[in-house]
Amino acid sequence: MSQRKNRFLYDFFRDPAAILGAAIMIVFTAAALLAPLIAPHDPYDLKTVELGDSLKPPAWEEDGDPEFLLGTDDQGRDILSTIIYGLRTSLTVGFSVMLLAGTFGVIIGLLAGYYGGILDAVTMRTADTVFAFSTTLLAILFLGLFKQSGVGIVILAICIADWVRYARTMRASVLEVREEAYITAAKATGANDFHLLLIHLLPNALPPIFVIMAVDLAAIIMLEATLSFLGVGVPITKPSLGMMIASGKNYIYAGNWWLIVFPGATLVLFVLGLNLLADWLREELNPRIQRSR
Repeated sequence: MSQRKNRFLYDFFRDPAAILGAAIMIVFTAAALLAPLIAPHDPYDLKTVELGDSLKPPAWEEDGDPEFLLGTDDQGRDILSTIIYGLRTSLTVGFSVMLLAGTFGVIIGLLAGYYGGILDAVTMRTADTVFAFSTTLLAILFLGLFKQSGVGIVILAICIADWVRYARTMRASVLEVREEAYITAAKATGANDFHLLLIHLLPNALPPIFVIMAVDLAAIIMLEATLSFLGVGVPITKPSLGMMIASGKNYIYAGNWWLIVFPGATLVLFVLGLNLLADWLREELNPRIQRSR
């Protein structure tokens, strides 16, 4: 275990892309967690927001105000502060969906792969049906059915559409692992199903799930931004990168480029960092690549 951990860290520090991805994630996550402490303003505190400050350009441009480094939006809110608070919303939705949908999908895939039969047929046909539709369209459909708005509702709607990839990946991994000799030996010694599932199958079938989680987190953050951009995501009382981009598009032809460029660049950079980490994990946890090194 110690040698494997050392190799894992050694490979990580040899990969500049992985280091860059981790650095982006650390900076953005720290900014989101410490938003009330590091944000220059509270963009949703009506006592500090003035319409007279609306549509100010970045500080380095003519008519810019040093108090608003990246400028302000049409309501006088500081762009930098709104981005920082928007990252908090993105991370809340992303990690919540990843954990909830991931846990449910892993359990379903684990049971379906191990027991097979009717359970496998029913769960996988259900998964195939859900997978046949766009995750974005399904999320919009469920949000429409709930007829409510809020971060919790957005998380639930995305979870309903997102558990499939975890279930299918886990099932395929279990089908491969359950044929290993140590599983047969454990059965021969009288190990019950609970012991086999939790002690032997689950830990050895999990590595592909870690890659899915990294990729899925980026997809969820993009989906939340898309839903907010379309006006069906988080409510307007919550900061969101997607909502900032939606508001900024109305002013882009008026020359107020900062309204859309800065939140858009933040979203792209955030997802880029996640994808760099996901690519490294995919290579690191792929046994074929490991054998070829």
